[in-house]
Amino acid sequence: MFELTDYRDTSDLNQINRDARSSDSSGWHRMGEAVANVARRINATMEDGLDTLDLSDCKLIGFPDGVLKMIRSYADKIHKITLANNKLKYLSGKFFTMFTELRELDLQGNTLTKLPDAIGEMQHLIIIDLSNNNFSVFPEQLTNIQTLQNINMSGNQISDVPWERVCVMSSLNVVDLRSNPLTSSPHTSQNFTLLT
Repeated sequence: MFELTDYRDTSDLNQINRDARSSDSSGWHRMGEAVANVARRINATMEDGLDTLDLSDCKLIGFPDGVLKMIRSYADKIHKITLANNKLKYLSGKFFTMFTELRELDLQGNTLTKLPDAIGEMQHLIIIDLSNNNFSVFPEQLTNIQTLQNINMSGNQISDVPWERVCVMSSLNVVDLRSNPLTSSPHTSQNFTLLT
């Protein structure tokens, strides 16, 4: 398992690729390969003019500041980010303030327990997948995102949901809370499909 913290101040993806290729011991080699994989995916996204950044299965523990710096000039073109099946323990507020045009965020299969307040400022986010993480509390910041249509929080440890706030989210179509130890349900009617 690794984190790209060694590259926090690096702004050159090619340097990361060179460093990764020159790693020779087995531990450093595996880390170097993973770093090179992240760099290749970012390069491909930017060079091909894609609006999707797929960093799934990259063994990331966090989203390194160095990666944010590398993609800063391209961030407003990214509409979908997939960080599924990593080892993410946290995402900084910088992540959410950087990708202001994000429509879809896939964070399933990580070890997240909370989200920063900055996620509540996302003005274009439509779909968020937080399934199979370690949330014990429903992230109330999500209720501030009036564009959200689909929230997937299945496979967590959530027992209570702020229904009074969730039920007034005007754009919401689906809330998936299957495989959670829920102890409450909405007291009022809702205009979305609730999966439990």
